[in-house]
Amino acid sequence: MSKGRAEAAAGAASILLKYLQEQNRPYSAQDVFGNLQRDHGLGKAAVVKALDQLAQQGKIKEKMYGKQKIYFADQEQFDMVSDADLQCLDAKIVDLTAKVQSLQQTCRHMEAELKELASALTTPEMQKEIEELKKECAVYTERLKNIKAATNHVTPEEKEQVYRQRQKYCKEWRKRKRMATELSDAILEGYPKSKKQFFEEVGIETDEDYNVKLPDP
Repeated sequence: MSKGRAEAAAGAASILLKYLQEQNRPYSAQDVFGNLQRDHGLGKAAVVKALDQLAQQGKIKEKMYGKQKIYFADQEQFDMVSDADLQCLDAKIVDLTAKVQSLQQTCRHMEAELKELASALTTPEMQKEIEELKKECAVYTERLKNIKAATNHVTPEEKEQVYRQRQKYCKEWRKRKRMATELSDAILEGYPKSKKQFFEEVGIETDEDYNVKLPDP
């Protein structure tokens, strides 16, 4: 075996020994390969060979279950745990389980409250008003386009009036969009999911969904 291969094999054995000792539970070679392949890039053949080598050296234990070989850390290296310690651990597990259930229930309540708040922000009246403003804005944008294309059909006063109306509606559009953004950002601070998931759940549609952009000031 070349020096490079020997070092690679020793490195794989070291990684597997540390993993089995830290996890302290039985694994098949396939389990070990699947759990460590992403982080360490170990091939399955290298994993099997290293596990067999560790077992032959007495650093880990192996047992046959049917046609499958199982590997696990040598239990003699670990300190004995008394019944009192086990009872203490059981009590901690029960306590932590109760805390997890409580947190999960709190999260469910928060999700329900967030949906109610989001629903209040997207009432049919507000959606209807937004759509009407968009339509009016589109009409005035088209009118402005035609006015700019004309030569002698519009007086300076009429042109200025159109510009003022355009600025008014764009300002209102920008104001309402900012309000909606601020409210949704406030909700998302305590929302456990992504912004996209939040919008999908409550049915919020944005200008970006329809490739609509605010006109330049």
